[in-house]
Amino acid sequence: MPGSWALRASLASLLLLLRVNALPSVLYRGHLERSNERPIIGILTQECSPSFLKHGKSYLAASYVKFIESAGARVMPIRLNRSDEEYDRIFQSINGVLFPGGGVNLKTSQYSSIARIFYNKALEANDKGDYFPVWGSCLGFEELTYLTSGKILLVRTNTTGVALPLNFTSDAKDSRLFKDFPDELLRHLATEPLTANFHYWSLSKQNFRANNKLWKFYKVLTTNMHNEVEFISTMEAFEYPIYGVQWHPEKNPFEWYNSSGIPHSPSAVKAAYYTADFFVNEARKSLHHFSSKEEETKALIYNYIPVFLGGSSIFQQVFFFD
Repeated sequence: MPGSWALRASLASLLLLLRVNALPSVLYRGHLERSNERPIIGILTQECSPSFLKHGKSYLAASYVKFIESAGARVMPIRLNRSDEEYDRIFQSINGVLFPGGGVNLKTSQYSSIARIFYNKALEANDKGDYFPVWGSCLGFEELTYLTSGKILLVRTNTTGVALPLNFTSDAKDSRLFKDFPDELLRHLATEPLTANFHYWSLSKQNFRANNKLWKFYKVLTTNMHNEVEFISTMEAFEYPIYGVQWHPEKNPFEWYNSSGIPHSPSAVKAAYYTADFFVNEARKSLHHFSSKEEETKALIYNYIPVFLGGSSIFQQVFFFD
């Protein structure tokens, strides 16, 4: 009957309205509290080397920004010489942090001090069930080993400008980092020199095994050999979303310095993408957010213009900060 149909339609509309109102409140960033489709990752800046000082006091290579953006996240540069209160606000606003490569001191630089702040905050947050991932590349990898062990355990390898295949351990197959990589890509990574290495120092497998804090905290996923030294090249924490690679995935698609150490093959570029995609998906599990749209907009890397350095640097583009 027409009246009965109208009543059923009204009840259906009422039930739908109740279900919508029962959903978690929607954050201004446009996602439900249980789903983050707009992650923002903070990337540490670091002190400029003498050749960069004419541009600014600190810098961030643009390839790290592009690396994160390629997998669907945005970037906030984490500036030097900010207050503890500001770093706490930043931590509560971003969904993950990346410690990039570079050349500053692992113990005494501003980079290292800020890395320690975010590392400790990440441990504390994850212990409370507040998911927050950390990624370290090259210098960032080395910084993680220092922050975890409290010691500099690196040995000289002079592995700069060298592309290497990865020697996967038995733990790699079921690792969080590599488990969703296509089998074909894993074969390429194991048999072809697809990882860009630009480091003079490495964490030897021997030193890793000799340090209780390291081997109890990290699972070794890959190693490499150089001059008879086997060193750790990829690791992930057992109990925390903390990841480190001694190599540079961001260089393959975004740096064009004329070096055989930077592979640009389809497999090399694909490896970079899957690595970025993994970390960004980790960041999507974080529900941190800025307190307002205005604060978010002011914090993003889009407010800064990168400088094209061309052949005068190993970086194509660099963001500089005062």
